Amino acid sequence: MANSTLVLVPVWGIGHFVSMLEAGKRLLTRSRRSLTITVLVMPEPEAKLASEIADHIRQEEASGLPIRFHHLPAMAPPTDHSGIEEFISRYVQRYAPHVKAAVAGLTCPVAGVVVDLFCTTLFDVVHELGVPAYVYLIGSAAMCALLLRSPSLDEEVRAEVEFEDTEGGTVDVPGLPPVPASCLPTGLENRKITTYKWFLYNGRRYTEASGIIVNTIAELEPSVLGAIADGRCPSGTRAPWVYTIGPVIPFTQSAEKASHECVRWLDSQPPASVVFLCFGGKGSFTAPQAHEIARGLERSAQRFLWVLRGPPEPGNKLPTDGNLAELLPAGFMDKTKERGLVWPAKAPQKEILAHAAVGGFVTHGGWNSILESLWVGVPMVPWPLGAEQHYNAFTLVADMGVAVSVKVDRKRNNFVEAAELERAVKALMDDSEAARKVRERTMAMKAACRKAVEEGGSSSLALQRLCEALLVGAVLPTV
Repeated sequence: MANSTLVLVPVWGIGHFVSMLEAGKRLLTRSRRSLTITVLVMPEPEAKLASEIADHIRQEEASGLPIRFHHLPAMAPPTDHSGIEEFISRYVQRYAPHVKAAVAGLTCPVAGVVVDLFCTTLFDVVHELGVPAYVYLIGSAAMCALLLRSPSLDEEVRAEVEFEDTEGGTVDVPGLPPVPASCLPTGLENRKITTYKWFLYNGRRYTEASGIIVNTIAELEPSVLGAIADGRCPSGTRAPWVYTIGPVIPFTQSAEKASHECVRWLDSQPPASVVFLCFGGKGSFTAPQAHEIARGLERSAQRFLWVLRGPPEPGNKLPTDGNLAELLPAGFMDKTKERGLVWPAKAPQKEILAHAAVGGFVTHGGWNSILESLWVGVPMVPWPLGAEQHYNAFTLVADMGVAVSVKVDRKRNNFVEAAELERAVKALMDDSEAARKVRERTMAMKAACRKAVEEGGSSSLALQRLCEALLVGAVLPTV
């Protein structure tokens, strides 16, 4: 009989796409080639953003691994959505007939169809084909718990009341301290708009999965994982098996590339002395906020490497290279030139984080960035800009203990005052007992991350269990 194939259905964002594909490649290795991978590629809705994924696909196709990419025909995206959760859910739903046809056309057993975070609208066609359905969660176990818990939360609070207006202004997510409503993901901010309903919809449908694959490690979030396993998140319903296989991050680097200018600058800095500020692929700032950051860094007296991107051009979502003359206060570069570097373009974040000179990371708090920081043992100041990042920031500080908080004004487009950034940076880098505890906890999680992926580690064992479940559950699609 032909080898079974595992069908991956990632969303088009490069962080999601690469992470799910990397998880698939690890399963290939674990299965000793008993599995192949079939990736169903939904076109990036914006042509300008599609080239990065196309480049990545070309690299994988040249690798010789048993990975096949099946490009689905482009569908028109919805234009009347109220948030990203609704947009992804409804847009992916339009691909359901094409996903069904692609899976039905496979001539080998199908071990499962793995869908991305807000893609459970595809479950109907997967169930119709009689194939096991899985969810791949690029984020944390805490995010998994919140998704599973969200339908019950909705039932517990009167429909006309927002979560921030409840007594105490917090919500209960089993395994976590009380979560301030101000830290909930964007999908739960406003219960009156339709994207909120789509958040609940996906959380409800997670319980139909044969398993939930989470890009975390068991040692990082034990209380939350225990709550999910005990059936405390979807009230009264036992959740599917959760496979913690993280950290799933590709760490390959091209040996032929010369060192980046940022890395060369770091080479001349003392160990663990530099604060690195970088805000993800879509993070950018206007001049007023950039001025506050500059003043905060200047007053902190800390060494810094700051990746400063400018706002997107009209009609585009990606930041522009920062025009430093327009974004920075007059004289800032001269005053800080002996201890700081402002970089206006994309920078090699993983390589910078791994440099011995970096001692702290001011980050937007995307989960990939968090894992990259933990992998090299760099403590964080999370400055969330959107999506689930406010929730991540809360868990990093209140649950995991690997970060120092900074006060972010969510109602002012996540504005941070200069004095507050100065305080947070100093608190991260000084020699206080609190800072030492954060550094020690971060280094413990670095060790845990590396042990988890070694043979016999928690993530290695979870990957083995997942591989066995996939091979046992492989079936020919019912046409």
